[in-house]
Amino acid sequence: MDAGILPGDATTHESGAADAGSPDAGSDASPYRDPLVQPFASTSIWNMPIGSAATYVPAQIAPVTGSTLQGDEDVIVLDPTSPSTPIYRNTADWNPAVSRCPYDAGALLYDVPLPASFVVGDTPTSDTPNSGLAVLLADGRTIKQTQPFARCTAGAPATSDYLFPDVDLYGEGIPGAHGGSGLSAIGGTLRMGELRPGGEPPRHVLKLELWAAKNYYNDGKQADCYRWPASGCDGYFDDSSSPLEYGGTNPALGPGSLLALPASVSIASLNLTTQPAQRLAWTLQNYGAYVVDDSAWSSVSICVENGPAGSFEAQFQSDWGFSLDTGGTTSAFARDIAVILAALNVVDSHWRRHSPR
Repeated sequence: MDAGILPGDATTHESGAADAGSPDAGSDASPYRDPLVQPFASTSIWNMPIGSAATYVPAQIAPVTGSTLQGDEDVIVLDPTSPSTPIYRNTADWNPAVSRCPYDAGALLYDVPLPASFVVGDTPTSDTPNSGLAVLLADGRTIKQTQPFARCTAGAPATSDYLFPDVDLYGEGIPGAHGGSGLSAIGGTLRMGELRPGGEPPRHVLKLELWAAKNYYNDGKQADCYRWPASGCDGYFDDSSSPLEYGGTNPALGPGSLLALPASVSIASLNLTTQPAQRLAWTLQNYGAYVVDDSAWSSVSICVENGPAGSFEAQFQSDWGFSLDTGGTTSAFARDIAVILAALNVVDSHWRRHSPR
């Protein structure tokens, strides 16, 4: 990697005591890290670099033949003074023949602050994105999460179906609205302002989704279909009648696995030609990426922000002149991502914090 885009030591940004459950405690109120930009405690799984004593096993990710990389949008709304808006149950879920828009037939889930103009549509219904919502409540601390979220008309109520545990903006922030793992819909997300020309690589853990049918381990046992910090896996993991059934043979790879480039890998030796890929490689070596869901086809998804603050994918396109979604496997960016994927390992030991390289 070009030395000009490598960051310096991150300890001044990540210093401080462990989370004490208060915005006044330790590094949680640090002037170096805005919790609305990088949420949760410095000790959170989403904020801690990989330790120098980590051990690795090859991930053996199946080569992608569809789209080497695409975005999976986490809907992030951090506007606690916005109008209180009801979210009603809609059970369309991931059925491509049913719309997520209607809100007048389901029970009220809860009310949350949403800007009146903010819309998350459902066109075409065949896209069926995960659309996990993370929304900050009026108390400025509590984050509610649900999926799959839609709000098809400005000023109207919204819809969703599945509910997940509340988390504290200043806490550990592990659980949330990625239903294939039970992991957060805001921690680990590529946010607006990140991965920009002239900027540093992201200084936090990322989130990836592989094709479970080719990659995620399945020995038929529920207890083996995921790893901590995930709290579960997809319900179809052992459903032999489903084309989505998990089909991987690597016991280390599944929801909750921490993927990373081993410290022994020289990023320069990967010969990456695009700057976004170079910066992602740095983050994957220093922080890694948790596996949080199933891409459900021969592709890899990376979790990115969509919300009132903007669309990460639109920002990426504007900044770099090409799409985050490689739309295939042949572009320079797609080839770079394929090189990174082939070099990824699973962090297979307890790990402790260190200063990023």
